[in-house]
Amino acid sequence: MKILMTGFEPFDGSMVNPSKQLLLLLDKVSIPGVSLVTSLLPVINKYASEALLSSLEQHNPDSVICLGQASGRSVISIEKVAINLLNFSMPDNEGTVIKDQKIYDDSPDAYFSTLPVSKLVNHLTNQKIPVEISYSAGTYLCNQVFYTLMHSLNKTGSKIPAGFIHLPALPEQAAVTPKPIPSMSMETMFMALTEIIIYLNNISKK
Repeated sequence: MKILMTGFEPFDGSMVNPSKQLLLLLDKVSIPGVSLVTSLLPVINKYASEALLSSLEQHNPDSVICLGQASGRSVISIEKVAINLLNFSMPDNEGTVIKDQKIYDDSPDAYFSTLPVSKLVNHLTNQKIPVEISYSAGTYLCNQVFYTLMHSLNKTGSKIPAGFIHLPALPEQAAVTPKPIPSMSMETMFMALTEIIIYLNNISKK
């Protein structure tokens, strides 16, 4: 099974992003039956979707997991729905701020993830990993990439498991914020992503 996993560069003044760090770690791991390819996306409105679509075309994966950071969340958030809206609460890495704008005109208001969201949440819960189903991926670059992913797959009629997962901040990020925020260790996030990859590979064989 070939899985494409994407993450984002650091943003909003931080020097790190857990999604990027996880890509670096997972690149070094061998999981039987899985060919994992990774792609680091820019936190730039006009390039993020383009980079994702390029990776999809290049790798033609059997499954796609996009990762992003959501400071303020305390658990792994497996997103259920992407909405056709951009409404930035902060500039992207080029200083662009977009307000109340559709991602694609004349396209559905929303797409649902094709990952087995509930089953993944149950599986991680059984592994004692803090996790939740999230019904809002926000309106920033994470939602843009998530919507672009599902829109692209829908256009081609692809039914592969694909979706978005939000990660909490790392402890070293939480330690330097003006106000206290939740965090999660890299070890726990790495365990969660490894379990998700193994789970998707196992169900693909059924």
